[in-house]
Amino acid sequence: MTIAAEGTETADSRSQGATATLERGIDWTGAFWVASGVPPLVLFSIGSVAATVGKLSWLVWTASIAMGFVQSFTYAEIAGLFPNKSGGASVYGAIAWVRYSKLVAPVSVWCNWFAWSPVLAIGSGLAAGYILSGLFAPDSVVNTWQLTLLDLSAVKSGLTLRINAVFLLGAAILLGVKTIQDGGILRSANTTKILGISALIPLLLIGITPIITGDLVQSHFFPLVPLGHVADGTVFAGTWDRQGWTVIAGGMFLAAWSTYGFETAVCYTGEFKDPKTDTFKAIFYSGLLCVVVYTLVPFAFQGFLGLGELVKPAVLDAHGTVVSPAEYNGMLAPDIYSGMGVARVMARMVHIGGSMGGAFVMVMLILAIVLSIMTSMSGSSRTLYQASLDGWLPKYLSRLNSHGAPSNAMLTNLGFNLLLLLMSDYVFVLAAANVGYLIFSFLNLNSGWIHRLDRPSQARPWRAPTWIIAAGAVLSFVNIAFVGMGADVSGAGTLRSGLIFAALILPVFVYRHYFQDKGEFPAATADDLEMSEGVKAPRRAGILPYVALVAGVAVMLVTHYLAA
Repeated sequence: MTIAAEGTETADSRSQGATATLERGIDWTGAFWVASGVPPLVLFSIGSVAATVGKLSWLVWTASIAMGFVQSFTYAEIAGLFPNKSGGASVYGAIAWVRYSKLVAPVSVWCNWFAWSPVLAIGSGLAAGYILSGLFAPDSVVNTWQLTLLDLSAVKSGLTLRINAVFLLGAAILLGVKTIQDGGILRSANTTKILGISALIPLLLIGITPIITGDLVQSHFFPLVPLGHVADGTVFAGTWDRQGWTVIAGGMFLAAWSTYGFETAVCYTGEFKDPKTDTFKAIFYSGLLCVVVYTLVPFAFQGFLGLGELVKPAVLDAHGTVVSPAEYNGMLAPDIYSGMGVARVMARMVHIGGSMGGAFVMVMLILAIVLSIMTSMSGSSRTLYQASLDGWLPKYLSRLNSHGAPSNAMLTNLGFNLLLLLMSDYVFVLAAANVGYLIFSFLNLNSGWIHRLDRPSQARPWRAPTWIIAAGAVLSFVNIAFVGMGADVSGAGTLRSGLIFAALILPVFVYRHYFQDKGEFPAATADDLEMSEGVKAPRRAGILPYVALVAGVAVMLVTHYLAA
């Protein structure tokens, strides 16, 4: 199956999900509103970043969104090369790599998907937690009951699969979002526009109000040194030594999962009315929105709440083993680290209408998270769909429903995230997924210059300045350094878990390509690869892509070795 050049559909094709095509029903503003679910991702990791780097948190967020904005222009160019494809930047980048390795290309698509998909589980879990904490006391049986299904301590200490009220309510939220998404991209875009306006207003108020009211405390920002960590949970003002830089890498690693996410705006190229102009506008204006939110909100949140003070020292047994770690309030509080307490603090920051005003802000933040879930389900399901069309993933994922929505891909997303929703530590899920996300970023940023060399004469609706493509290539190695040095700051085994999951695509691709497709790509993919009767186009980049891969692995290994 291929996507029709002009997105045309017949009644017959609509009645047969396997031959339907994506519907060209939106312009760049539709993708902008779908991508407006990215700014609320700051709620997911604002606490974990602060608990990692300390008073440098706001600078980490600012640096991270600046990197994401520069990188996005590479994605805008390569998306324009394939105006009839959906699925996002990873799909366009994979086409550059497949000439050089059939195995590297699907890794890029897979890593992008499994990084974006957990937004569904983490977001629905946070939204459920906000609702339950607003309706019931923390020690209520509703909030405390739990049925443990499986101990996953071998993966990460304390990790389990469990059923509790958060899982049940989160699952209901996921099912509700999928029902909306089943109606196609136009209905999804209209719904997210309503949610986007509702959600972005409180985020902007949270970022601006404390500055106007003078609620920012100068001491909450200084001194500008990384946070030092002790094994018993105690923290202190660190120094700019190897441990300090490891902490900064850990913070940049976590922040990237949120700040780079507006690249999802190019997931809908195959559904744009005019992809030649809509693609660049979608990612550019989505990026500007994220720059505002990711700069203001962390700055205001830190200035209002502060890092926190010790409220409960660590408890050790007779052998010096930690029985319970030290506990802090402020941004180091456990519920801020997990994200569950972030909304309550933000409700206090706005200063409107007393308790009723706080409840209003809480509701708006819940809507913001639902918006993030919708953004993720839209983008990640289309990545699965296009990867199936292109021959990377199983064929069943390319089935569309009567509304032109990738129904089987969304069902797969839903099942995967119901499993993740069972996990007891969402920060670990985020960090492990982000290993894949930064691998995708590395491959995709380098695909920019590979496409330039291999497709010098292909029309580019928008052409990035050459220095932007070069900057993206440099930043790709910076991202890999964050993975090597910073991933395990989120917990021992994070890097290992992320790499193992990234490798799971290889047997899946081998089965699809060599057993189902007999070593041949679908016709549309062969056209994208500029293959004529089985003859591949010349590899003008020569050995440079292989050099980049070897250098990337080397950077990851060296920085992991240097991590304190």
